[in-house]
Amino acid sequence: MDYTLYRAIDARGPHVVDELFKFLATDLPVVIVALVALLFLLAWRHARRQRREGAVAATAAAALALLINQPIAHAVDRTRPYLTHPHATLLIARSHDPSFPSDHATGAFAIATAIWFYDRTAGALFLVLAALLAFARVYVGTHYPSDVLGGAAIGATVAIALRWAPLRRVLERFAGECSRLWETITRVGSAAR
Repeated sequence: MDYTLYRAIDARGPHVVDELFKFLATDLPVVIVALVALLFLLAWRHARRQRREGAVAATAAAALALLINQPIAHAVDRTRPYLTHPHATLLIARSHDPSFPSDHATGAFAIATAIWFYDRTAGALFLVLAALLAFARVYVGTHYPSDVLGGAAIGATVAIALRWAPLRRVLERFAGECSRLWETITRVGSAAR
């Protein structure tokens, strides 16, 4: 069934659609990281503290989830679909690490889930971006659907685990300290002009 879904999704569109999904598969992670940074750095009028806490929690969740992915990937050692099925369409550069779980999906869903706990609106946007990224990774031929589903599950689980009260308090305290430091830097920068 995994291969059947993969074949149904793998690069089936016209050139413009292929180009869009190539962009999403390769450049959307950079956009997501930039949006997390903006979530922290901008002086939001509403929910500034929650958004900054969400950005810090998202960063921690993604880092931890990606760290957890490494031994899983090497234990499972699943071959990429374009290597197993040479007729598959690959629209991006080859990757030589194992296919399961998808690091891209893991990081994106860890970020999205963590942010969702602090800001439902921003979290919903990040969940949409994470889903687009996961789908794009299958579309361009670099992952099976179960690779991105597994990555999404790991990322979301780690973000949920970081909600455990002692860990959450540490992250929120750290976010508060970072926020105070950033406010000081921006005040000094504004006064210097």
